[in-house]
Amino acid sequence: MKIMVTIARIIVGLLFIFSGLVKANDPLGLSYKMQEFFEVWGWHGLDSLTLPMAVVMNAFEIIAGAALLLGWRIRLFNWLLLLLIIFFTFLTGYTYFTGKPTNCGCFGDCLPISSGTSFLKDVVLLVLIALLFRKQKLIKPFLPAWLNVTKMAAVTILAVGFQWYTLHYLPVVDCLPYKVNNNIAEKLKMPKDAVPDSTVITFVYDKKGERVEFTADKFPSDFNATDYKLIKRYDRVVKKGKNNEPPIKGFVLSGPTDIDSTNFVLTQPYAVLLFCEDFSVPVSRWQKKFEALYNTAKQKNIPCFMITAAPSQAPKAIAGTAFADMPIFKCDYKAIVTAARTNPCIYLLQQGTVLDKYSYHQMNKILERIRPLPVQSAPANP
Repeated sequence: MKIMVTIARIIVGLLFIFSGLVKANDPLGLSYKMQEFFEVWGWHGLDSLTLPMAVVMNAFEIIAGAALLLGWRIRLFNWLLLLLIIFFTFLTGYTYFTGKPTNCGCFGDCLPISSGTSFLKDVVLLVLIALLFRKQKLIKPFLPAWLNVTKMAAVTILAVGFQWYTLHYLPVVDCLPYKVNNNIAEKLKMPKDAVPDSTVITFVYDKKGERVEFTADKFPSDFNATDYKLIKRYDRVVKKGKNNEPPIKGFVLSGPTDIDSTNFVLTQPYAVLLFCEDFSVPVSRWQKKFEALYNTAKQKNIPCFMITAAPSQAPKAIAGTAFADMPIFKCDYKAIVTAARTNPCIYLLQQGTVLDKYSYHQMNKILERIRPLPVQSAPANP
């Protein structure tokens, strides 16, 4: 039995550490997934709490996994792990049986797994943690108490510090479709191996006060315009497709005239994109760095574009700066927060391919990439 407990302890401990680290690489990703759950459940007004909750949850997974491996405070952490896995099993079970949201985000964007696999994983973990809870007397620390405390302190600092870094300087491992070397225009296209949904046209009629529904190939034999009054028609999915969504969705850029300028931006020989989800981070905090970059880009005839979900606020926010004349494009909020995990975030593109992307804290790195580039032909207006 002790061998079984040891094996279970190693599996659970390592899996929780791995899960926590993968999500700690992108805490905002988990935050947005929590917002999806809250939206499905109708829990409005909690969006501001999701990021702190994500950071705490990720840190706890890492800390709890390490505590289990070290045998530190086993009674406490067994209780916490048991409660946590019951909660996770509920979430993954809900996603699996309802299909909402489509993915629980258990391992973040770096390791997407199906809702069925997620649910099965949590059921197995629930069994293993229940075993550890029942046999916790067999788990003993194998290091001196002072060394365990030192290691746990180091793990806690790592769990919190790593997330502070990724929130300020972008994920260390970029698993999003906007990662370096990806071409945005290509990622807007449907995958080559996509299998579309199979649908049938379905009609809903009122027949003398009774609601009846049938498909286009199965009209009732007594159908007539007098007794049947059309309520609506819709496409009903009879067989789900596979891989039938483009990796990037909603990335449509338009200016004040609402003309689609996406292709114009993505076909520039070189272009700098400044993603500003909104202006909650004052422009004054990054103005000088971007002015240096903007002036250098202008000398090289490399256009700079602002991409924002708050276009009405942008002119006032950048008024009086050296880049006040920069073209401003609006874009869907969800597309921006997927592309830009910091606010603001800066990209260097070459004909739509991401050459580099950085947090606003590291704008100088884009400047260093631009300086050696040759002067380009003067760009046309969008």
